[in-house]
This record gives sequence, structure tokens and C-alpha cells, in this order.
Amino acid sequence: MKIEETYCEAFEGLFVRLCVTAGDEKRLKRAAYSATALPCTVFGESEGGVEKWLNEGEGEGENETPDGRVGALVQVWVNSDSAVEVGTAKRLEYEVSKRIRQGVLVVPTTAVFNAFPTTHADGKIDTMQRVGHCGDGHETVDQRFGREVVAVPIMMGEFLVERYLGYGKGVMGGNLWFFCESLESALEAGEKAVAAVNGVEGAVAPFEICAAGSKPETKYPEIGPTTNHLYCPSLKRRLRGSESKVPAGVNFIPEVVINGVSLDAVREAMRAAVESVQDVKGVVKVSAGNYGGKLGRYKIYLDELLSLRKRGD
Repeated sequence: MKIEETYCEAFEGLFVRLCVTAGDEKRLKRAAYSATALPCTVFGESEGGVEKWLNEGEGEGENETPDGRVGALVQVWVNSDSAVEVGTAKRLEYEVSKRIRQGVLVVPTTAVFNAFPTTHADGKIDTMQRVGHCGDGHETVDQRFGREVVAVPIMMGEFLVERYLGYGKGVMGGNLWFFCESLESALEAGEKAVAAVNGVEGAVAPFEICAAGSKPETKYPEIGPTTNHLYCPSLKRRLRGSESKVPAGVNFIPEVVINGVSLDAVREAMRAAVESVQDVKGVVKVSAGNYGGKLGRYKIYLDELLSLRKRGD
């Protein structure tokens, strides 16, 4: 398997880190996946991912969540060239409130707590305005589990959301492309890469396996990013001359996008993902998407990733 001498571009973003809890794993997964579905940062909105599942084993990790129930660490992101801008923080507040209200609050038995370390937060969101007032004036502020929470009365009991959610700067858009011979090898490589990302603290893969890498330029700007035609295997015969950049024998190119609480977290997640696919039969090459430095301020070179383990040992 070849690792191309290239880099991916990553950029700054602002994120919250939530602890979502529920009365059982079925409700928890419904809420966590609903709250992080549909990445929309290319439309000026948000994207999210599940970082880690908490209290999975019976009798294990009893103090991993504030209320002692099963839970998940969830990240929600907005992108920004300057993540300390007031406008970006307001946009994050709006986007987080949508995902909590429509992804979590509506799922029975759920609650949301802050999981962003207070000492590292750049600011905080008051959830009363956009989430607490779902109680239509009947909400209350209480002390539960050693935290200040808003208790929202709902038709199946009450929904608890911690009053203040911390937010801070992180790195978005790290990515890897896997050039594969078959659909089976593409799916296997993608699954292993996503699992590797999920094993790195502070990192998430908001698209999991992404089937449709895009490019900044487009013939149809009104709909946002469109297909990266140079890397579409199905277009190899239709593109003129040597325009196609898909090597012979490559028929599928899955992408894994990575966000992390720091540049180091993104780099470590990328390294783990590359290592995870080295034994997957049918993976011809590992590459990444970059646009000549136009997209992001951070450049992560693939040929440096595997040396991270040596430096960390």
C-alpha cells in the first residue's frame, strides 16, 4: 500500500462537547445519532460526531456520566477563520440549540450535560434562552448531580439540560482518501479507519465513511460544493486525455473527515486511521484532499504521520 506524498488542509473551528445520557442504550443511540446527523458546515451551519460511549458495560465506569446512566460524548462544530469572533459563538449557540431540541429533547429519558473542561473553555453558552424556554415559561433552574440545570417539563416527564455549556477552539477538516480496488475493500477500509478515529480521545469523524468528496470550485454555486470529478472512478472514460486522477485498477475512493479538540488530536487520529488499513486487501493507496493551501491554515503531511508513533514511544 502506497502513502502518497501529499497533505490535507485543516482549519479552525469552534465546538461544544456534550455528555448526552438516557435511561437505556436504545434511547441513547437514537439521541446521539440524531444530534450529530447531517453535517451542514458547507452551508454555514454545523456538523457533529460521537466521540465516545460511556458506561457501556454493566457495573463498569459507574462515574463516567453525571447521573450514572449510559451516555455518550458528543461534539458539535461550526467552522470559522477566526474562532473567537462573537458572530461565530452566536452561530454555535444557535446550531447547538437546534441539535439539542430536535435531536435529544424529543427522545424519551434523555438529558444533556456540559463535558467541556471549564479550564480550557473560551466561553460558555447559556442554554436557557434557546433550550430551556422550550418549557414555555414553566421551566425551572435546579441543582441536580452537583450541577446547575434547567428542568424543562415535557409530556414524558422532564428534560434536563445543564445551564451553561463550555465551548472552545479546535481543528476541523483533517481527511484521508483510500484508493480501493473494490466496494468491499473500500467499506472495510472505511470502517476500520472510522473505528481508529473513534479510539482517539478528542477526535470525531462527522461523516463516518464519506462517499462523496467535493471541491471548492463548482459550476453550480447556488447548491454549494459539488463532486470532485477528477477523483470519480466512474468518470475515467468520459474525461478527456489525462484529466482523471484515478489510477488504473481503482474503482472506489472513500473519504474519512476528522475533527479534533486540537491539532495533535487530529494528527493522531489520522495516523491511527492510516495504520488501521495497512492490512486491508485491495487498498492501493492512501491520499488526502488539499486545494493548494486555499482551504485551511493547517497542513498535515501524510508522510509524517507514521513517525508520530516513534516519537510518542
